[in-house]
Amino acid sequence: MRIGLLALALVSTPVAAQDIVLRELPPASIAVGEKSIDELQTMMASGEWTSARLTQAYLDRIAAIDRRGPTLRSVIAVSPNALAQARASDARRKAGKTLGPLDGIPVLIKDNIDTRELPTTAGSLALVDNHTGRDAPVVALLRAQGAVILGKTNLSEWANIRSNNSMSGWSAVGGLVRNPYALDRSACGSSSGSGAAVAASLAAVAVGTETDGSVVCPSAMNGLVGLKPTLGLVSRTHVVPISHSQDTPGPMARSVRDVATLFSAMVGSDPKDAATRGADKYRKDYVAGLSSGALKGMRIGWWKPEMDADLAARFDKALEELRAAGAILVEVKLPELKGLGDAEGEVLYTELKDDLAAYLATTPPSVKVRTLADVIAFNEANKAVEMQFFGQESFLKAEKTRGTKDAEYLGARAKSLRLAGAEGIDAMLKAANAQILVTPTYGTPWLSDPAHGDQFGGPSASELPAVSGYPHLTVPMGLVDGLPAGLSFIGTAYADELLLKAGYAWEQASKARVAPRYLPTVAADLGPQKPR
Repeated sequence: MRIGLLALALVSTPVAAQDIVLRELPPASIAVGEKSIDELQTMMASGEWTSARLTQAYLDRIAAIDRRGPTLRSVIAVSPNALAQARASDARRKAGKTLGPLDGIPVLIKDNIDTRELPTTAGSLALVDNHTGRDAPVVALLRAQGAVILGKTNLSEWANIRSNNSMSGWSAVGGLVRNPYALDRSACGSSSGSGAAVAASLAAVAVGTETDGSVVCPSAMNGLVGLKPTLGLVSRTHVVPISHSQDTPGPMARSVRDVATLFSAMVGSDPKDAATRGADKYRKDYVAGLSSGALKGMRIGWWKPEMDADLAARFDKALEELRAAGAILVEVKLPELKGLGDAEGEVLYTELKDDLAAYLATTPPSVKVRTLADVIAFNEANKAVEMQFFGQESFLKAEKTRGTKDAEYLGARAKSLRLAGAEGIDAMLKAANAQILVTPTYGTPWLSDPAHGDQFGGPSASELPAVSGYPHLTVPMGLVDGLPAGLSFIGTAYADELLLKAGYAWEQASKARVAPRYLPTVAADLGPQKPR
């Protein structure tokens, strides 16, 4: 059964899809759609709402939109104790002991990150019994600050590393995530569920993870703000890994302010993750420095890759908006950087084999796979379900690698770092004498296609910051031909705060984000949504 195609046939017209959402919400549910963290906190502080009532409203919305209605399939599981967490927050508030801006706020977690109340599957049937009973340190930080862990989000299985022919947003456990702007379009990946869920207001915010593009792509293609932090600011312990050189969790939300709020709670050193050794000195309130005037006098380098005319026109408008907000814009040339893709691939495949085995060694006895070879064998034994749309050629390639002490791997890692960092982002910043860089994040969402997999087209800004470990923020540029597109803000190491400041100022100037309408396809209704 082709899950994605069957589900699309169940949706009728644009109006009907929207009506279904509204009809299936219980009458007692409060209106949480498009509400920011600040708005939710104000309502709880006034006594008008409680965290328990707020959490129930999100659970109702998940039932109405994710399980029925448009059937987004963005949430794999909801926490059995979500309401108990919320009631504990309400008790703290009543006693005057709130823990901060996230206290009582429901947060969704990508299902490759351990949470103690739910299994961590990475979307694979091989891990359906992976009840670790532990929180990843990043989740523990959120919980310690009062966040309600609402549930786990669907994802591209194994964070999209199993096959280069994969269909983003599909997993054997969760099915195909659908884009709430146009249900036949990709939600991108691998944090597809986090992207679609937050776009549909199934939670205030969500945590995704990125190795290369997996936070910024689903954020851009679901009309969200997403931050891929500087590597080492957020712990990766108890996160199903691909690459210790590039993996990092990152915050996703509908506004820069909400991303900054969630990010502030995620930063911190972890003794089990050597890359985070110096992270504590970057713990701060990243919201405090946000200002609509932050772009005044800021030097920004920009480049314009090949893209469709409508996206190019929207990017030109974004440059005009940046300039009008006071930025000094300098065009830069994207270096050629020959061999970067091959070097990155060698690093990812080599580290996947070792890093995945290290994670699997810590899972409970109920998990029968302990190595990448075991996972490959499991997929082959269960190919009718696991490999109904695409194979595992990337896993097979990774299994043939020779380890992280191999000279070819060491050379590839040094080369990729040099090309992406010193000869890439750093060189462009220096050439423009700029503080940050901007460019379109990706193109717009393509059709979800079980037969042919992802159809990437147009620009892609994720590789250089992903490989270098530098920060990357995407902010909505609005809709292009009815579909979301994002503007990327890229900087050197630890420029996360600067990117948030610049992104916030442009967001306030452009007001570009448009809420989703759950259309079956953009062809059904383009008129009023096309940006001008």
